[in-house]
Amino acid sequence: MLVNIIKSYRNTIAICDSELLGKYFEEDIFQLDVKESFYKGIKKTEQEVIQIIIDMKSEDATFNIVGERSTNCAIKAGLISEDSIRKIQGIPFVLVLM
Repeated sequence: MLVNIIKSYRNTIAICDSELLGKYFEEDIFQLDVKESFYKGIKKTEQEVIQIIIDMKSEDATFNIVGERSTNCAIKAGLISEDSIRKIQGIPFVLVLM
């Protein structure tokens, strides 16, 4: 998985399964563009991703998470529940504003 922490007045955490980087998905009127300019970050293990989510959710961060493994980490970290995940062309994603 890749993690990109975009620092601003409110940190944005972009997390994606590495094999989805650079891909584009479309279904009906919805689009999911896993742009390298936004999602390309540092490769992390599952435990590292879970810890980053735990640490950053207490700092009022926003999260953009794409992919099966990445969304599962968000569930394990207690950030989201399974019913908050949406899919486009079978690709799970979630946006979280704290």
